[in-house]
Amino acid sequence: MNYRVLIVDDEAGMRLLISKAVTKMEGFDVIGEAASGEEALNLFKKNLPEIVFLDVELDGMSGVECAEKILEINPKTMIIFATGHNEYMPRAFEIYAFDYIIKPFKIDRIFQTLDRIKGILKENTEIKVEDKIRPSKSLDKLIIKNKEGISFVDSSDIILIQREDKSTVIYTSSERFVTSEALTDIEDKLDANKFMRSHKSYIINISKISKIFPYGRWTYVVKLKDTEMDALLTHEKYEDLKKMFNL
Repeated sequence: MNYRVLIVDDEAGMRLLISKAVTKMEGFDVIGEAASGEEALNLFKKNLPEIVFLDVELDGMSGVECAEKILEINPKTMIIFATGHNEYMPRAFEIYAFDYIIKPFKIDRIFQTLDRIKGILKENTEIKVEDKIRPSKSLDKLIIKNKEGISFVDSSDIILIQREDKSTVIYTSSERFVTSEALTDIEDKLDANKFMRSHKSYIINISKISKIFPYGRWTYVVKLKDTEMDALLTHEKYEDLKKMFNL
């Protein structure tokens, strides 16, 4: 499987440079190019690429604003900022961008980033924590409101809660509940000793953690029991888990 790449820059020459670098690397396909944030969002929604090269300063919507909207659609998208301005780096850290490349750069710098992505996506090194976690026996209920009515779900059955395309979705092993409630509002209803806000777009049931492995410079992926779904974990929350389980 080849990984899909979207290139966003208002300079045609820079788009061409990045495109040439990507097409020279085995395992990657450029699925589109955009000169503005609005155009990039339309292409992203249509093609859902795994990787986006993104300039920060664009006409209209900024690259950072565009990245935030992309990550609302799919938080696992690997955002690579390529810009001539290093002052935006702290903001890139906040949204967990995969990389931040300062212009002008040599084509080898793109190769390095793509090599790292291939290594991470094929990463076999995993941290197993399942033997150290005791499942919760709580029978507390989470009340979920949506247009279909009200659902009552045992908190202990919840595996994962995540943002999906401007909605909040609650997963158990057998059911999926969609609500317009904010992730923060649901987080406030849950036992903080049993659930963790692992990332701005995810809440996980700590007792359901199976494996953790690196996903980017500041991010990890959490594999969960009883589901095909997984979640993102920030570096800060990763350190919290290590302390919790003496890893």
